[in-house]
Amino acid sequence: MTKTTNKSALEVKSAGGADVTGAFEDFMTSFEAFKQANDERLNEVERRSASDPVTAEKVERISAAIDEQKRMLDRLVLKKARPALGGREGGLGALESLEHKEAFESYIRTGDERHLRGLEEKAMSYGSGQDGGYLVPEETEAAIGKRLAALSPIRSIASVRQVSTAVLKKPFAITGPATGWVGETAARPETASSTLDELSFPTAELYAMPAATAALLEDSVVDLDSWIAGEIETAFAEQEGAAFVNGDGANKPRGFLDYPQVADGSWNWGNVGYVATGAADDLPATAPSDLLIDLVYALKAGYRQNASWLMNRKTQASLRKLKDADGNYLWQPPATPGSRAMLAGFPVVEAEDMPDITADATPIAFGDFGRGYLVVDRTGVRVLRDPYSAKPYVLFYTTKRVGGGIQNFEAIKLLKVAA
Repeated sequence: MTKTTNKSALEVKSAGGADVTGAFEDFMTSFEAFKQANDERLNEVERRSASDPVTAEKVERISAAIDEQKRMLDRLVLKKARPALGGREGGLGALESLEHKEAFESYIRTGDERHLRGLEEKAMSYGSGQDGGYLVPEETEAAIGKRLAALSPIRSIASVRQVSTAVLKKPFAITGPATGWVGETAARPETASSTLDELSFPTAELYAMPAATAALLEDSVVDLDSWIAGEIETAFAEQEGAAFVNGDGANKPRGFLDYPQVADGSWNWGNVGYVATGAADDLPATAPSDLLIDLVYALKAGYRQNASWLMNRKTQASLRKLKDADGNYLWQPPATPGSRAMLAGFPVVEAEDMPDITADATPIAFGDFGRGYLVVDRTGVRVLRDPYSAKPYVLFYTTKRVGGGIQNFEAIKLLKVAA
């Protein structure tokens, strides 16, 4: 087996704390091996109208190795970028911030809530400590937000807005004001006013419940702020990712795939336009790459500049084998560690909650998600200490409020598997 398909080499490096550069070099070598194997498969198809099963299996194996190496590389980049939370010389540095941090640490370690209760009463914070827990320090909340942006695929490309209320209401113009050309001294007739409507983005509660032992809490070396952020980041990111794609809006954000979908030629506001594949249950056998071009140009020019592809890893593996008319692969690996793969010149964002390529599914989304999808975060992450429900462990019921939905229906297009 070649170096490229041997994942253990990368795993050994990762376990030993290898640098990102070495992992990236292994990833690029794997992609070169993938291109050679896939070219061999395509040549066999041209010569014999079918590929050798051994060659096809080799292509799939290398493709799976590329996916795994890319995930490992992303984890290394994220680990390297994580902020240090242990120090107290942070950017805030205010006496109030230090006092809150010390009071919060005392509450987490011992359950002593007196200082936290006094601080929140002084600040007239919403909620009560006994019922809803206490706010984490601002540094910890900021670290949680940064990690979620790196882990949650939709959050990393969508617009994110912080609010202090339970619902964000955003007006938008259905029709703009009437305009016209006039001469320098001609009269200016009164124009019709714009017609406004309102989008509503309610926030819903998202929770996680990490557990700690008494020994962990008594260990003064352990940075509890960093521990809490690390324990809840994956749980929050997974729940958010599923809701931002498929959520029905009931006690969760509304995902962009939950909105009504219409053929792009019949698109109107309030619906998400799609381009059909022309095949009932798969990509078309002839010129499938043309579909991607059609989807790109279904989006208006103003949205293409910052557009991204969104799909799961199985769909990405299928598209990785496609070539353009000149024989160039449409999928290209990341140019640098931490950057995204490219497809037809646009970055690819991997979201496992996107559907597979099956009948009537929409496995690929393309658009400017920064203008198309809005994530709403209510300020404040709260922690409630529970030493009773799971003795001898101490549970930390951690909550944040998140909402989301489409804010611009022109900015997102879908590829639908349909005849």
